[in-house]
Amino acid sequence: MSDPIVVTDPADPRLGDYTDLTDVELRRRREPAEGLFMAEGEKVVRRALAAGYPMRSLLLTPRWVDGLRDVVDAATVPVYLVSPELAERVTGYHVHRGALAAMGRRPLPAATELLAGARRLAVLEAVNDHTNVGAVFRGAAALGLDGVLLSPDCADPLYRRSVKVSMGAVFSLPYARLDHWPRGLDDVRSAGFRLLALTPDAGAVDIAEELRGSGGGRVALMLGAEGDGLTRQALAAADARVRIPMSHGIDSLNVAAAAAVAFYALTTAAPRTPEDRP
Repeated sequence: MSDPIVVTDPADPRLGDYTDLTDVELRRRREPAEGLFMAEGEKVVRRALAAGYPMRSLLLTPRWVDGLRDVVDAATVPVYLVSPELAERVTGYHVHRGALAAMGRRPLPAATELLAGARRLAVLEAVNDHTNVGAVFRGAAALGLDGVLLSPDCADPLYRRSVKVSMGAVFSLPYARLDHWPRGLDDVRSAGFRLLALTPDAGAVDIAEELRGSGGGRVALMLGAEGDGLTRQALAAADARVRIPMSHGIDSLNVAAAAAVAFYALTTAAPRTPEDRP
């Protein structure tokens, strides 16, 4: 690849992939329809490429060219060089990490494919905050879960904010959507998973206690949106309702924090087998 292409006009159509990145509604419509998502920052760009996602173009500010020199030199797609001020005008925010890559999406696996090879899964219902989705993916990847299933109304894990918060974990952890909700939960159970619903309800069982008695089988842990939690339909579909014991009058945690605690309980109750380990 030749040297980066210097762009000085914020209206240059070649920067179209990067316009208005803070307009969530616009990006929600555009990105999946165009098979596009954004990777931000050197580490995340590298993880997206390592995971096999194709790069459409790369947008850099001058100070980040050297750090991504190998990526620039190997690129077979346009690499655009812009000032920090121009990057902010185009994207709508201060691109403090100085590197953005427009990446191509890959087809999602079918839920049945994910279920076939997993033992421990997270199931998210209507978690529509991108920050929470990214944080849940990061915790799930760090704590050894095998994948994530999403209800149809969950936020896009490949939205820029989700990708950034997950630090690229959305690229390494398989995920799929359950197209029919909550009926798709029957498919999870039919695949041999015990469905546990995480809830702050005082009548729920301590998650550690429930997992000790589960015999170490396949488990799918359901998590709901911030505030509302799991719906009545999801709770009704569960084999058991579980909670994280709280102190000092605290009745609940942020969904990402609760997920991390629950994932740790899940993986320590069912230690990884040698074939599970990296």
